[in-house]
Amino acid sequence: MSIGPRRLSNSLVKMAEQINSSATAAGAKRWSFWPSSLRWIPTSTDHIIAAEKRLLSLVRTPYTQEQVNIGSGPPGSKVRWFRSVSNEPRFINTVTFDSKEGSPTLVMVHGYGASQGFFFRNFDALAKHFKVIAIDQLGWGGSSRPDFTCKSTEETENWFIDSFEEWRKAKNLSNFILLGHSFGGYVAAKYALKHPERVQQLILVGPAGFTSQTEHMSERMTQFRATWKGVVLNHLWESNFTPMKVIRGLGPWGPDLVRKYTNARFTAYSNGDDLTEESSRLLSDYVYHTLAAKPSGELCLKYIFSFGAFAKSPLLYRAPDWKVPTAFIYGHEDWMNYRGAQQARKNMKVPCEIIRVPQAGHFVFMENTSAFHSAVLYACRRFVSPQKDNDSLPEGVVSV
Repeated sequence: MSIGPRRLSNSLVKMAEQINSSATAAGAKRWSFWPSSLRWIPTSTDHIIAAEKRLLSLVRTPYTQEQVNIGSGPPGSKVRWFRSVSNEPRFINTVTFDSKEGSPTLVMVHGYGASQGFFFRNFDALAKHFKVIAIDQLGWGGSSRPDFTCKSTEETENWFIDSFEEWRKAKNLSNFILLGHSFGGYVAAKYALKHPERVQQLILVGPAGFTSQTEHMSERMTQFRATWKGVVLNHLWESNFTPMKVIRGLGPWGPDLVRKYTNARFTAYSNGDDLTEESSRLLSDYVYHTLAAKPSGELCLKYIFSFGAFAKSPLLYRAPDWKVPTAFIYGHEDWMNYRGAQQARKNMKVPCEIIRVPQAGHFVFMENTSAFHSAVLYACRRFVSPQKDNDSLPEGVVSV
């Protein structure tokens, strides 16, 4: 992101917010009366679930989709999810794949700006070894999208962690392997710190939130933040101006922008594992509907991270408190730096592995699927093949 002086940034923010608010208001008034082709923002929860179903038609393993009721707020708390004044229950969109009897449970949590359908290329391979359950975090994808009114880092973190815990209770899961990608890795790690007895193994895929602004900001970033572009971008960040606002502001032109982004973003690595034309089309459609829907979970960003994706409550500082065996998985070209995990490992008192996958970036699970699956199975070897002596790394991945 890059933009101009303070006055210009204020104008841009106001203009974008006015476009978004007017479009959202107009869409809300005519939501049930106008066909999607005539809406300014042509999406809805029904569109999200339908797009999810089309995308998951590419998966051969049978699955069950459900909306899991997590109530209206944490038990015993007067604060509803996002301080909602409503007592209506909230739901977590969940898909569970068929598996062999006795398979270990693997729960998959998506990252920022994503939803569980992003793992569509992994479900078949992983369902051969695990009972795979994937969720949309509260405020994302096909899950409930309450108004976001959190005001602090602690409140925002607890909202994500507690909603996940209520989901676990509703699903009656005693313990499980927990995999989180990017921001989902941050949430998964924070959940494991709060409820270590529930997590058998933690798998953090390109996790966000290990480094801090004060200790890990590069000289290049420091210099950039001092420029007018950096000042404006930082202002936009603190104003909670998200990429999703741009997509909503574009209205009926939003799907085309998302299609171009998806085609460019997920064909960056040539390893014979590229998306087919059909899968790219279905993914683009799914991504658009999940991003253009009512803003909710996306507004957590400024409370969790400062500009530059530096955590305000870095996981690095919690390394001595770690109680769950952990495996980190990074693509070789991941913009999330694996050295933060290396620093954390020095202070951990539990087994910790760091695995890097070649020919892949931040979306390693989509860009080099076979190597990613090998890395996950290796990280979970004591659950999927406890009788075998398989401590050697699978071919194609490296340990650091």
